[in-house]
Amino acid sequence: MRLRYAKRGPLRFTSHRDFARAFERALRRAGVPMAYSQGFTPHPKISYASAAPTGVASEAEYLEVGLREPVDPAALRAALDAALSPGLDVLEAVVATGGSLADRIEAAHWRIELPGVTPEVLGQAVSAFTAADEVLVERMTKQGRRTFDARAAVTVIDVIMPDEMPSEVPAVPCAILELVVRQVTPAVRPDDVLSGLRVVADLEPPVSPRVTRLAQGTLTAQGAIADPLEAGRDGATIGGR
Repeated sequence: MRLRYAKRGPLRFTSHRDFARAFERALRRAGVPMAYSQGFTPHPKISYASAAPTGVASEAEYLEVGLREPVDPAALRAALDAALSPGLDVLEAVVATGGSLADRIEAAHWRIELPGVTPEVLGQAVSAFTAADEVLVERMTKQGRRTFDARAAVTVIDVIMPDEMPSEVPAVPCAILELVVRQVTPAVRPDDVLSGLRVVADLEPPVSPRVTRLAQGTLTAQGAIADPLEAGRDGATIGGR
């Protein structure tokens, strides 16, 4: 079974390890007939796809869980959602079809709210970023400090003008950046793109940005994101342009 879930509000600060523990407890409380690995220490057969960093909200986290017997997807979704804390919300469940879940996720659509930054200033920084052939940034990885190009993986980068300001920052200007970023190695994250904007335009947000992942999936020729759970439906797209 493949699931899409969200991390919202304060629960965006839940680490991937903490979510994994909470999800296994939810499976047990919901009485889900889980399949287990073989060996001396069997574990539930759960595969997570490209988990969002701690502190990042998401509307599009995905996982796959192996079951011993068929279950109704709608009933499974409702039972797991009830067993998890509000803010860790199971949005959809579908029966897995051919291929792996990981093969259906090659890009992500992000929204970054930048309180204290005007859309005009952000627009100038984005223009400098897109005009650059490459934008080198540094980040500490498991292999040590790495320098890599934050520009090549970005397929869409736009400043958007919302109908209303984000609810948490009503008294200050707030520019909003939307990105579609391909999965590459090393991964280019939203904070890497912000580092790139600092490199090319000296953009330094006065307060911490608020980042939300809106979608994940395969990247279409039009720059949209194809929902990885849409196999066997109509190939709908989400996010992107």
